[in-house]
Amino acid sequence: MQVTASLPMYLATPHHVEAFWERLKALLAAQGLRHLPLQVRWPSELPSHWLEPGLLLSQACGYPLMTHLAGRVRLVGTFCYQVPGSIGHLCRSQLVARAEDSNQSLADFRGRSVAYNSTDSQSGYNSLRARVAPLAEGGRFFGRAVASGSHLRSVEMVRDGLADIASIDCVSLAGIQAHWPDSSTGLQVIGESAPYPGLPLITAASTSDGDLAALRTALGQAVQSAALATTLGALFIGGFEVIDLAAYRVCLDMQDQALAMGCDRL
Repeated sequence: MQVTASLPMYLATPHHVEAFWERLKALLAAQGLRHLPLQVRWPSELPSHWLEPGLLLSQACGYPLMTHLAGRVRLVGTFCYQVPGSIGHLCRSQLVARAEDSNQSLADFRGRSVAYNSTDSQSGYNSLRARVAPLAEGGRFFGRAVASGSHLRSVEMVRDGLADIASIDCVSLAGIQAHWPDSSTGLQVIGESAPYPGLPLITAASTSDGDLAALRTALGQAVQSAALATTLGALFIGGFEVIDLAAYRVCLDMQDQALAMGCDRL
């Protein structure tokens, strides 16, 4: 069985992700793990990748963790990010619009267009649906909702006038602003979502308790490594926390809140 590892959710600086894995791999080896992947993977299709039987480590999304992946993977923990909108292990989605709408509230976008990355996204879809559900009329708030395929593309669609607003994961937005600044030219944050735990680090359901403990120990050591200071800064990683799976229940609560109000989609 092939053992695989990936940290696929924030791709602004892949070489920093690869440098982080090299250090983490050495720490895992020191914990006694063998047959470690030589390199991190960059899977093109995440839902099936997350369910690979040989998955040692990957980074998923809180909403799929509680739906598509429920009972099929083990939760390792989550990174703590140092960006606006993130406090400890909690993150928020940032609502971005063009500067001309910077004095508007979310309620002012009734009947306008929204870009979202995918319907299974906690940051780009589920958390926003929970925000607009109390404002919806007949189960709808926006006049048009367009799937973009990625947070970066959602930002570009708002910039280019192809959509009026988008809900962007705060770490993704920080990465876009740092590494693709032209994509966010002329955009402003006009609001944010309620908080939810950051992206879950996961491992295969078959991972032993011993290997899970080794993963947690090595990740805790990696985020405190002085040798990785530049890499961690580039990835906005300030810490690592082991949290209980129940913390991600808030993702289902957001879904259920919207559905109870008759808002089943953006």
